[in-house]
Amino acid sequence: MSEQIITTQTVSLDVDAGADPAAVIGYLAEALQAAGRTTDAADLTRGALAREAKSATGLPGGIAIPHARAESVTEASLAMARLSAKVDFGAPDGPADLVFLIAAPSGGASEHMKLLSSLARSLVRPDFVASLREAESDDRVVQLVDQAINPAPAQPVASTAAATGAATAPAAGASPPTPEPAGPERKSIVAITACPTGIAHTYMAADALKYAAERADIDFHVETQGSSATIAFDPQVIANADAVIFATDVGVKGKERFHGKPVISSGVKRAINEPDEMIAEAVAASDNPNAAVVAGSGDGVPDSTAEAGGVGFGKQVQQALMTGVSYMIPFVAAGGLLMALAFLPFLGGYEIANSTLDTSGALNDGQFIALNNSLWDLPAGGLGQYIGAVLFAVGGLAMSMLVPVLAGYISFAIADRPGIAPGFVAGLVSVAVGASFIGGLVGGLIAGVACFWIARLPLPQWARGLMPVVIIPLLGSLIIGVLLYMLLGKPLAWVTDQMTDGLNSMSGGSAIILGIVLGLMMCFDLGGPVNKAAYLFATAGLAIGGNAQLEIMAAVMCAGMVPPLALALATVLRPKLFTEPERENGKAAWLLGASFISEGAIPFAATDPFRVIPSMMAGGALSGALIMAFGVTQRAPHGGIFVFFTMNHWVLFLVALAAGTALSAFLVVAAKQWNTARKEATTVPELETVAA
Repeated sequence: MSEQIITTQTVSLDVDAGADPAAVIGYLAEALQAAGRTTDAADLTRGALAREAKSATGLPGGIAIPHARAESVTEASLAMARLSAKVDFGAPDGPADLVFLIAAPSGGASEHMKLLSSLARSLVRPDFVASLREAESDDRVVQLVDQAINPAPAQPVASTAAATGAATAPAAGASPPTPEPAGPERKSIVAITACPTGIAHTYMAADALKYAAERADIDFHVETQGSSATIAFDPQVIANADAVIFATDVGVKGKERFHGKPVISSGVKRAINEPDEMIAEAVAASDNPNAAVVAGSGDGVPDSTAEAGGVGFGKQVQQALMTGVSYMIPFVAAGGLLMALAFLPFLGGYEIANSTLDTSGALNDGQFIALNNSLWDLPAGGLGQYIGAVLFAVGGLAMSMLVPVLAGYISFAIADRPGIAPGFVAGLVSVAVGASFIGGLVGGLIAGVACFWIARLPLPQWARGLMPVVIIPLLGSLIIGVLLYMLLGKPLAWVTDQMTDGLNSMSGGSAIILGIVLGLMMCFDLGGPVNKAAYLFATAGLAIGGNAQLEIMAAVMCAGMVPPLALALATVLRPKLFTEPERENGKAAWLLGASFISEGAIPFAATDPFRVIPSMMAGGALSGALIMAFGVTQRAPHGGIFVFFTMNHWVLFLVALAAGTALSAFLVVAAKQWNTARKEATTVPELETVAA
C-alpha cells in the first residue's frame, strides 16, 4: 500500500471520548476527517451507527470494532481510541476500552478489505491486544497495527501449525517467541442449506455460515440444495467432518450420507440470523458423545433412534409440508404456464378448455384434439389450434400431478426414500375420492409417519435389505390406501367441497376481506412458509377450477409482486435513504417484481424488517382487496405481467398493482425518513470475520 491505513493522527490514547457508542464513534469519525480520510464525519458516524443498530460490535476482552462503508470515506482507514472510561458496545463480558473505527470507501478495493480483515483477526489474539493496552505512544500503536496487517513472511513451520494459523512473524526488535506445541487439529463442519423455493434464503444462509466459520477458524463446507444444480459433497469431505449443520425449511436430500454424524438442525432463517451460534453449537456437538446424530442407517431405512438435533415437532411438520410444496411448485409453474400459453388467441383460445368435441364429455377439447389429431390430420382450427391443444393437454397432465407430488414428498421428508411410493399413493387416492389438496396434505403426513414407524419393526438382518424397496412401500401404501378409502377420504372430500362452495359463493365484502388476508400473507415473509401457504391455496384453486379460484390466483399474484416493485420505486424516489447495495438491488427488483418473484424484496427486509415488512404488507393487502373488488381472474400460476393475456381484465390488474406498489413505497420511504440513523452506509462483509 502506498498509504498507511492508520496514522498517529487517528490514534488517541487514554482519552474520554464520551459515555456511549454514538459519542465514541463520532469522536473517531472526526479524527478521520481531520486526517483527511473522510469528507463528512457525520455521514460516516451515521453509517457506523446504522451498522451498530443491526448487531453490537463489541467483542469479548474489552474490544469494539464499529465499522462502515460510506461514500464520504476517501480511502480505507482506521481510527483507534484507548478509552480512560470504558463504554458498553454490547459485548457479553462488559464494556470496551479499545475501540477501532474501521472505515472503507463505498467502492473499496479487495486489497483494502483484506488488510482490514487481517486486523480484525489479530484482535482475537491476546498478545496483540495486550500490546495495544501497554503501548506508550501513538507511534507504537501504528507500528503494532502495521505489523498485524502487513506481517513479515513467516518461517516455514509444521503443517499443523500452519493449518491453525499459529505461525506469526515476531515484532521488530522482539525476542523470538518460545516454540509452542502444535495445537489441536481444526474442526471440520459441513452444512446443508435449503428453503422451499431455493432462490434466496438457501444461499444467504450458506454465506452467513461460511463467514461465521471463517471467524471461528473452522474448516467449513456447504452444500446448497437450492434451485440451481446442487454440487454434492465429496464423500471424503463428509467422512472428515466432525459435525453437520442442517439449516433447512425442507427435507434434506441424501441425509443418509451423514448417518451417525453429530447434527445441529434449524430452519434456514436461524442460520442467517445466528450463524456464529450455530457454528459454536456444531463444534460443541462434535465433542459431545451424547449429542444428537443424523438419522438413517445408510441402507435406505430411516432411523428413529436419533434426536431431532434441536428441531421441535411443529418445525418438523412444517419442514415436511414445505418439502412437499417445494417439489410441487415446478409442476405448478410448468403445467400452469403451458396451459396459459394454450389460451393465446392465435393458438387454442379459451375455448380449448370446453368439452364440445367429445360426445361422452370425458375429455375437454384440448385433450380430444391432442389424442385424435396430428400434424398430418389437423383439426378444423388449423395448426395453431392443434399446437394449443397439445400445450393444454401436456399442461393439464402436469397439473394433475400436483396432489400426488405434494403428498409424495411430504412423506419423503418424514421417512426418506422408502416413503415416496406410499406418499404418491396417498395423493392419487386423495384425488380419486375427491379430497384433493387437503387429502394430499393429510395423506402425505400419515404415509410418512406410517413408513417411519414401519422402519422400527424388529426384523432379522437378512430381511432389512427388503425394507426400503419392498416392505416399507408395500405396508405404507396398504395403510394409507385403506385409511383414505375406508375412513378419511369422504370426510376430507366433504371439507374440500365446503371450502370450494364457500369460495364460489363469496362476493362483495367477504371476497374483499379474503383478498386482504391473502395480500397480507404474501407479503409477510416474502417466500417463507406463510407466503407459500397462500400460494398453495391459490394454485390448489387452479386445479379445482371456478371463477372464485381464478380471482384468488390473481390476488395472490398481484400482492406477491408488490414488495419488489415498491422497494425498487422507493430507491428511485429517495435514493439517499438506502445504502449503495440496496440501490443496486432495487434495479434488479424491477424485473423480479414484474416476474412475480417476491424474494426480490428479501435483501431490504433482512436489514430493516420492522420498517420494510409492515409497509409491504399494507400495499399487498390493498392490491389483494382491489383484485377481488374488480373481479380480475388469472389462469396462470406464475409469470407476473408477462402472462397478462391469461387475465380477463389486465388493465384493472395493473391498476391494483400500481396502487399497492405506490402505497408500500410511500410507507417505507416515510418510515425510513423518520429513522435518522439510516444513511448511505453498509456493513463491510469481510469485517464480519471478527464477530466470533
